[in-house]
Amino acid sequence: MIHLYMDDMRRCPVGFVLTRTGQECLDILREMEVDILSLDYDMGPEGMSGTEVVAAMVNEGLYAKEIFLHTSSLYGLNSMYEILYSSKPDDVVLHKCPIPFARLDQIEAEYNRLKNKKNS
Repeated sequence: MIHLYMDDMRRCPVGFVLTRTGQECLDILREMEVDILSLDYDMGPEGMSGTEVVAAMVNEGLYAKEIFLHTSSLYGLNSMYEILYSSKPDDVVLHKCPIPFARLDQIEAEYNRLKNKKNS
């Protein structure tokens, strides 16, 4: 089970793998099954935008089981959502919002439980 967080500035939530570029995000999606993906739109002037990442995901059929869009850009949010909504498989859950705090707390608790179990 892997949770992926694409952002070039925000702190990564506990229990997630951080990708700082769109290319890193796509590489991981190509290599393994991702349960939860949280995408930002603004990835800096040099990098791919969230819309470009989403377009590549759709083009290659790379989907996480659940996708959240945590960008503060209204344009970016709508652009990514429209592309994903019209193209995603029926079993992919798409959220036009960041991951709720209660859900982040659950993920962190599960991560810590597994980490502690490994260390025992």
